[in-house]
Amino acid sequence: MRREIADIERELMLIGRYKELVAADRPEERTLERSSYILLSRLEAEGPLSIGQLARAFGLDTSTVNRQTAVLLRAGLAERIPDPDGGTARKLRVTEEGLRRARAERDCRLRGLAKVLADWTEEELESFAGGLAHFNASIEH
Repeated sequence: MRREIADIERELMLIGRYKELVAADRPEERTLERSSYILLSRLEAEGPLSIGQLARAFGLDTSTVNRQTAVLLRAGLAERIPDPDGGTARKLRVTEEGLRRARAERDCRLRGLAKVLADWTEEELESFAGGLAHFNASIEH
């Protein structure tokens, strides 16, 4: 295995550790579980999606996404609606409460990142953001 790949794996592991430390640091500010936040963020960005569309987007089994979205529905964070495009599958849409909670969670995460990245230059931030976007695009394709 190439050394660079091993270095990237180690750094990703540390990023995962950091995320857990930030979550534990201010639990009173956390409003959503990780999977709920990810699903709501996708629905907020793309609009109403079916369970199948969400499953494909995340590379997950539909039964897994169905369980995760059931949590959102029970909490009133998402709702089922008829397909706006006239299809037969019902779609999930974020509710106002879901938007409020997703935005509160995002604000908490952004404050944590802002503290960590406070002494980075604009160029460093742009380079890191670009690299992460490229990495995530590679995962989704």
